[in-house]
Amino acid sequence: MTTAPAPDLNITFYDRLQPHATAGVYTVTVTQELTRDGTRLDTAPNTLPVVQDGYAVVAARFALDPSTVHASYPPAGSSGRYTQVLPHLTFNRAVLPWERKLLGTRQDARPPWMALLVFAADEVVDDPAAIGEFSLRTVGELRNPRESVTTIGPLLYSDADDEIDDSAECRTIDVPAPVFSAVVPREAELFYLAHMRDVLTAPQRREDGEILTEGQYGVLAANRFPRTPGAYAVHLVSLEGYFGLLDPGSLPAGTERVRLCSLWSWSFTNDPEGSLDPAGLLTRLTAPSRDDRENLALRLRPTAPGRSTAAAPAPGAPGPGTSTAEAATPEAGYAEQQLHYGYTAVPFRTLSGEDTYAWYRGPFTPLSAPELPAPVHPGPHTSADHALVYDPEHGLFDVSYAAAWTLGRTIALADPDYSGEVNTARRALSNRAATLSALAADPSRALSDPEALPATRALRTLASDRFRGLVQALQAPLVPEQPRPRAARRARPGARALLAEPAARQSLTAVAEARTPGLAEWVKRLGLLRGVPFNHLVPDPRMLPPESLRAFRIDPQWIQALVEGATDVGAHTSADRELAPLLHAAATRTFTGEAPVAGLLVNSELVAAWPVFDLLATIAGRPVRELRRDHLSPSVLLVLWDEVPDQVSIREPGQGIHFGIRDDLRISLRHLTGGPDQLGHPVGRSFPTASDPDVFAAHLREGQGSREPDVLNLRGDNGLVPALAAAFGLDDLSPAQFALELVNAPLEQLLLPEPTTPGSRP
Repeated sequence: MTTAPAPDLNITFYDRLQPHATAGVYTVTVTQELTRDGTRLDTAPNTLPVVQDGYAVVAARFALDPSTVHASYPPAGSSGRYTQVLPHLTFNRAVLPWERKLLGTRQDARPPWMALLVFAADEVVDDPAAIGEFSLRTVGELRNPRESVTTIGPLLYSDADDEIDDSAECRTIDVPAPVFSAVVPREAELFYLAHMRDVLTAPQRREDGEILTEGQYGVLAANRFPRTPGAYAVHLVSLEGYFGLLDPGSLPAGTERVRLCSLWSWSFTNDPEGSLDPAGLLTRLTAPSRDDRENLALRLRPTAPGRSTAAAPAPGAPGPGTSTAEAATPEAGYAEQQLHYGYTAVPFRTLSGEDTYAWYRGPFTPLSAPELPAPVHPGPHTSADHALVYDPEHGLFDVSYAAAWTLGRTIALADPDYSGEVNTARRALSNRAATLSALAADPSRALSDPEALPATRALRTLASDRFRGLVQALQAPLVPEQPRPRAARRARPGARALLAEPAARQSLTAVAEARTPGLAEWVKRLGLLRGVPFNHLVPDPRMLPPESLRAFRIDPQWIQALVEGATDVGAHTSADRELAPLLHAAATRTFTGEAPVAGLLVNSELVAAWPVFDLLATIAGRPVRELRRDHLSPSVLLVLWDEVPDQVSIREPGQGIHFGIRDDLRISLRHLTGGPDQLGHPVGRSFPTASDPDVFAAHLREGQGSREPDVLNLRGDNGLVPALAAAFGLDDLSPAQFALELVNAPLEQLLLPEPTTPGSRP
């Protein structure tokens, strides 16, 4: 068992997407020059320049189109364990965070003009419950608040070229000045909280509802951890007009509130105690395999050497009260061997009325099932006795295949559409076989039957060479009619003899396929074990206890018995038995190559809480085709593959490429340089080291009042960015590099099956 990242996302991080022109009004001037080989020929201006004023580049300012937002994390309205998560917002319009320019900022280090601010309850005047509320005000009221308390708005200029409509409505929030100064990013920190990502991944839906598709996306991250349990609201605010007022002590004296334009908002709840821990659940699921990989096999296990609880329900089987001395017998060894093979004991009554027990194993086996001998009497059958396996040495029956045949028959009879189609096909086959048999037994009738091969050949001969043979026949003199000798009637061939003739077999096969339009799809679903009761798949609940994961191979002969039980329905006459192979072939024609070979069962709260999570099986790095993935119950997941994988990767759900730190309050460092096999992969060490204070202790600002520190200090003393850069021997990090280091990678568990050893049971 190892833990390592398996790349399924192909994403490139960029510092920013530089717009060709920021929002504003532009003048376009067009001039003409005549040159040859780079030398100007018209030394004197012969044409006047053409000047066009009023070209406006429009960008969002006081309102945001909802379609601009691609996804948010944590998801809106969610409740979970978000203590170490930095909320973030993804934009479909990748250039949005840089479309406007903050006055007074450096051009070479262009910060975003917006920020994500995280607020707890009772921190925002307009959103006291932290549910993402806001107040609708005019742009004029945003710029020039007229409140009884001292409230400042953004310093925005309106001129003839860029006139502001003060009557337009916008979403606003009033933030107390101490809260604003505590949570807003500093001017030197804004640069690191926005980046652009280029997604080159096949479309996929993440657990939080975000759909990763190819394209470029702008990403804006917050700087505050929702460290304290409770409700939190995240507001996307415009910082236009506030540059110069973001650092501590920079607000005008006497300022009590700061009015911000809230372009977007959502809320979530941090509930560490009430939410499930996906990483812990996943770790516990795979923990038994660290001691012995066989612990993940689907079988009952003895409670002690020589003692087992497997056959306790059945009379005569070793039970939980059997002593070690008593169980150390050949019979006990035989019972433990059967348990190792995946069997369980079930009550069984013989035809003579004797109550005993038998062995049963479903289609899921911990080992490859051995080949069965060819049947003495091939199907179809009318009872399950043909599928009973008897062990004369121990006097016990194996009812596995008999139970599968009976179950297939029961499922088929319970479906009137299926059973009706089978009976119709059997009648059509019998009628065609009778017709072909009559034609073969009566040559005189065959001459007049258009389906008879001799008549077909005669018509083809007359029609050849533009009917010249027919014209010659009509011109020839008439021959006196001679009495035709009476043809000797031949014995009618049986169905078996007809199947030996290629032409007759082809005709019967065409009938079988034409009369079973829905049969093949029905049998294909049955072959994937759809509709099979869970107690037939896992006969004892102790094989799959709560919070467990079990891997298995599939017994193809069990599935064959199941399908044969369904296709044997309605076979009563000898003709039905002879023609059964044709019907069986028609019913299973789409199941070829679709039979499952291996699979996985998971019984965990993880399945109920996160119905969709990453689970990938591979062989030598090549993905194994997944034939079925179903929830058999809210907490039980079944996965079937068409090959036996050599590696199964199970990834912690609900993570994706979100930003934050690990549960131990540290960061897993990733390579910032190198090729595709190195860039972005773990370095193998953490930041800070185990001997240093963690991120919360070393890189957070002082808390507000009695609140614990929860806002990241990115620059300056104890700044996280320079400390991370120093871990790589650098002076600084770019926004893309900083985002890469804060990707909160999900925990991944790799299941590596034991290699097959010579001499093991197949």
